[in-house]
Amino acid sequence: MSGYHHLFIPGPTNVPEPVRQAMNIPMEDMRAPDFGAFILPLLEDLKTAFRTETGRVFVYPSSGTGMWEAAISNTLSPGDKVLMSRFGQFSHLWVDMAQRLGLDVQVFEVEWGRGVPVEDYARVLAADTGHKIRAVMATHNETATGVSSDIRALRAALDQTGHPAMLFVDGVSSVGSIPFEMDAWGVDCAVSGSQKGFMLPAGLGILAVSEKALAAAKSSTMARCYFSFDDMIATNATGYFPYTPATQLLRGLRVSLDMLIAEGLENVWARHTRLAEGARAAVAAWEGCELVARGPEWHSDTVSAIYAPEGVDAAAVIRTAYERYQTSLGTGLARLAGKAFRIGHLGSLNPVMLCGALSAVEMALRDNGARITPGAGVAAAQEHFRATAPGKATAPGKAA
Repeated sequence: MSGYHHLFIPGPTNVPEPVRQAMNIPMEDMRAPDFGAFILPLLEDLKTAFRTETGRVFVYPSSGTGMWEAAISNTLSPGDKVLMSRFGQFSHLWVDMAQRLGLDVQVFEVEWGRGVPVEDYARVLAADTGHKIRAVMATHNETATGVSSDIRALRAALDQTGHPAMLFVDGVSSVGSIPFEMDAWGVDCAVSGSQKGFMLPAGLGILAVSEKALAAAKSSTMARCYFSFDDMIATNATGYFPYTPATQLLRGLRVSLDMLIAEGLENVWARHTRLAEGARAAVAAWEGCELVARGPEWHSDTVSAIYAPEGVDAAAVIRTAYERYQTSLGTGLARLAGKAFRIGHLGSLNPVMLCGALSAVEMALRDNGARITPGAGVAAAQEHFRATAPGKATAPGKAA
C-alpha cells in the first residue's frame, strides 16, 4: 500500500523525524566515561518541561503507570489516607493502584465528562483539622474522556484550608502539551511518560518530585526497590543509573526536549489549543456527534473524545477508519466502548495533518450510517485554521 498509516490516537504520538534519527544509532556503553556528561544536562533541562526550578526529575525505563507507583511507594506508607477522584479509565486505574498498595483512599465518583471536583476536595480538606490526609491526587488530563481539570484551583483549595497534604498530579497527557506549572501550582509529584507530549516511543517514565516529596521519602515505610528514589539519587548525581537505562530513548529525548525548548513552551501550548479548537469545530458540525466533555471548562487540548450519533457503533467507525482509510483513532474505553471514539491531537502535529484525520473520520462515520453532511467538519476546521493562521496569505502578483 502506498503512503503511510495515519496515527491519531492520544498516545503513542507521532515521532518527529529528527527524534527518530537520533535514536537510530548503534548500542552504546551506558557506563562509558562520557555518558554522564550527556545525562546530567538532560536531567537538568527536563525541569523546563515541568516548569520547576526547585524540583528533581527522575527518568526510569518504565511508563507513566510505573511513575504512579514510584510516587506512591517513595513518599507514603501503608494505611495513609489520600483523596482521589474517578472520572475516566485512567483516573480509575490510579485509584485501583493506590488501593492495592494499601492506602486508605477516599474516592470522589464523578460523571464521566467532568473532571476533578475541586469544591469536594476543598470541603473534605477543610474538615480534616487533624491533617490525616497525606496526599491529594488528581488526573490533570483524563485521556479516556478528553477532559482537563484545574490543578491551579486545587492548589488554591489546599492553600486556603492551610492543609499540608502533598499534591500528586498525573500529567502523562498534559506535560509538554498544555499549561503545566509545577512550582507555581505547588505540585509535589508530577507523573509523565515519553509517548505523548515528549514525542517518543513508549518506554520512559518521567517523574518530577518536589523538595517536600523528597523529604517525605525519608519517613515513608512502603516497600520499594526498582523505583527507589535513594538508588536513583545516588547514581544520577554523576549522570548514571542504578540499572540499565533505555539509552536510545534517552538520545531521542534529548532531541525532543530541544525541539520543545526551541519552540517555547508557551508556543507549544498555544499550538495545541489551536489544533484542539479546530477539532472541536469539526465535532460541532457533525450532526449527532458531541464531545464527551460536558462543557468548555472541561475541554482537553490534547484529545477529543466524541460520542458517535445515535445508532452508530463507534467501534465500527474506528475499525472502518483503520481498514479503509489507513487512520488509527482512539477507542472508547470501559463504559465508553462502542459509544465513543477519540482523536488525539497532541505532539508533533499541524493543522493539515489534523484535517486529514477529520476527513477519515467523516468517511468512516458515513460508511457506518451517520447522517452527516460530507465535508462539514473538515470545512469548519479549515475555516478555524485559516482565521487563526500565524500570518496572512498574499494574493498572487502582489508584494508581501
